[in-house]
Amino acid sequence: MPVAPCPRSWRRYGRNGPPGGCGVNNDRVSIDGARPPGGSPSRSDLGRWRRHLANERAEAAVYRDLAQRYDGEEREILLAIATSEERHEQHWLALLGDQVGPPRRADVGTRILAFLARHFGSVFVLALVQRFEARASYEGDVDATATMAADEQIHEEVIRALAGRGRDRLSGSFRAAVFGANDGLVSNLALILGVGASGVASHTVLVTGLAGLLAGALSMGAGEYVSVSSQRELLEASTPSPNVGTALTELDVDANELELVYRARGMSADEAKAHAATVLRNHADGTQQPAVPDADQHEAIGTGFKAAVASFLFFAVGAIIPVLPYIFGLGGATAALIAAVLVGIALLGTGVIVGLLSGAPPMRRALRQLMIGYGAAGITYVLGLLVGGGVG
Repeated sequence: MPVAPCPRSWRRYGRNGPPGGCGVNNDRVSIDGARPPGGSPSRSDLGRWRRHLANERAEAAVYRDLAQRYDGEEREILLAIATSEERHEQHWLALLGDQVGPPRRADVGTRILAFLARHFGSVFVLALVQRFEARASYEGDVDATATMAADEQIHEEVIRALAGRGRDRLSGSFRAAVFGANDGLVSNLALILGVGASGVASHTVLVTGLAGLLAGALSMGAGEYVSVSSQRELLEASTPSPNVGTALTELDVDANELELVYRARGMSADEAKAHAATVLRNHADGTQQPAVPDADQHEAIGTGFKAAVASFLFFAVGAIIPVLPYIFGLGGATAALIAAVLVGIALLGTGVIVGLLSGAPPMRRALRQLMIGYGAAGITYVLGLLVGGGVG
């Protein structure tokens, strides 16, 4: 039977716990410290320990399933976290002793994560795990050790870093897609509501919506292409040249022009001098590696063509949603109401996706997107009413 580390509730006995250590048969005190020495764990204690045990087993399985979908260093990191969760599992097994009972199901959230990890394993799942680790804390449980609580805090940071790698890999085209979809939803809903409020015929609203879709999609695609391409060109212009290494052998060591390079990059004179001396020494020894451009920056931005295509397509998809009621022959207040409802659902969906990826509360992001979209559409509708009344 494994021996559990001392839970924090036993620290009244001193650093090493009760006499004889912290084995499962030693004296315990309850969470509020009221249980007399020699007391047995309560039913609620046993239930809580069994729940922790089930969750730790399920979390270890989540990390092992995720690890199967990654390679190299990322896989090793996820397997190491799984091993840590198994150590936590042993702690609760030791506390329960012969009262482990039949296997219990993990919490609903953990079971959902396990399903997603087995079937998807993408950055979305890592972002969910990050939020789960942020909530799954042992800080308030005195039967958990301080080490276990610290482990969970570190796990959150590890997953945050891994999820950050995934966000960087998809951020360029994904950013363009999300912004395009939101712009299409909000701008075209505002357009058709504003035009419809002016009192024109439904056919006119439909033509206006389709024109707004095409014009907006082309504008977004062109804008994204210019923006991303310009950003990549600026990065490339600021990236150290890989050919600098060929000049090192010809530099005057006494004058050491290399110092100027590092001073131009923000180092102090003393730091630049010391770093330049190290670079020259390593180059002379054959240990200095040639400078290479940082590919991560370019990967995070994406390419102009991909960003343009993503922005065009997703703007068009977003912009077609508020036009759908008019395409199917509806008009007036009924079409406007249905368009607003459809766009609201879509805004909630994009808000949840952005919230999950960013590690923020998904529903808060979703409601923020909804309020901004409806606010813009509402203002345009009121202006349409005013314009329609003035023209009439």
